[in-house]
Amino acid sequence: MPLHAPVFNGNEKQYVLDTIDSTFVSSVGNYVNAFEKKLAEFTGAKYAVAVVNGTTALHLSLLLAGVKAGDEVLTQPLTFVATSNAIVHAGGVPVFIDVDIDSMGLSPVALKKFLEEATFKNGDGECISRKTGNRIKACVPMHTFGFPGRIDEIVQVCSAYNIAVVEDAAESLGSYYKGKHTGTYGLVGTFSFNGNKIMTCGAGGAIVTDDDAIAKKAKHLSTTAKIPHEWDFIHDEVAYNYRMPNLNAAVACAQIEQLDSFIRNKHQLSQLYAAFFEDSDVKFVQEIDQASANFWLNTIIFPDRQRQQSFLKESNAQKVMTRPVWELMNKLDMYKKCQTGNLVNAEWLAERVVNIPSSVRLN
Repeated sequence: MPLHAPVFNGNEKQYVLDTIDSTFVSSVGNYVNAFEKKLAEFTGAKYAVAVVNGTTALHLSLLLAGVKAGDEVLTQPLTFVATSNAIVHAGGVPVFIDVDIDSMGLSPVALKKFLEEATFKNGDGECISRKTGNRIKACVPMHTFGFPGRIDEIVQVCSAYNIAVVEDAAESLGSYYKGKHTGTYGLVGTFSFNGNKIMTCGAGGAIVTDDDAIAKKAKHLSTTAKIPHEWDFIHDEVAYNYRMPNLNAAVACAQIEQLDSFIRNKHQLSQLYAAFFEDSDVKFVQEIDQASANFWLNTIIFPDRQRQQSFLKESNAQKVMTRPVWELMNKLDMYKKCQTGNLVNAEWLAERVVNIPSSVRLN
């Protein structure tokens, strides 16, 4: 039994065949534009820019937020490695701040404490690290396993320090906090449509924003900074070939048409799990107050590491795919020297969390 399998029950084949027949299978085509419009409408963002995957979406977003070489970027240690990698791709240095146990996302309390104790604002109003003297330019909170974090508080804290918020909403398409879609609180938000996400197009990502200039710049940089012309090839800056291919966008259009039904289905599955674990000493993770999660990956928390490891061993031996949380970023070789706050909650969760099968159930 897989952890999260894709479902193709809609117009995927029809749209892909249409794309092939059109011969526009690469970065130019009607489905790319159509998907961007559908995604913006779904999330409530003013603009969406489709790219090749979630990592490139994060990379571009950090550049758009003004991250330069040597800048420090605050994020959480409990995340997929792409979050930290994108920071480094943009020239930044990750700084790891603790998470909240209930949301498993970046803690606004820990964030505020770190900024109060470890930073100051210079004469230009920039946030500067007392330890390194480097500028802290951005913050990347991640909505872990599709569960919204306290993103409004994070944005408020960062605003006081002139720190741009780039939301890593890779896992939380269809998740809301206080009635607003994840990814739309910060300056920019990013999504992933990898094969294991709630909707997929094989590979793909997107940037969402309400800022006209940022949206325009994102599209320009993702298409090699080519200036439109009937025949000449003129590019006005060093840029990236990050545009989502039309072939992938065709699948994405078919998937987003089914997204509401996917989310309803996953809520039903989460309710079955919640009832099963109700009288157990194993905790089934629910949303925090005023949040609505997509339940991308259903998550349980064991009393201790021994129980966690025993369950992982036994379930996988029975061909039931279960997984622990990722290795904390500050424990990976390439990030061991990065600055951290007190990570007591992240370490506690890493020893207890397990993801259990979460696929959309077919009738």
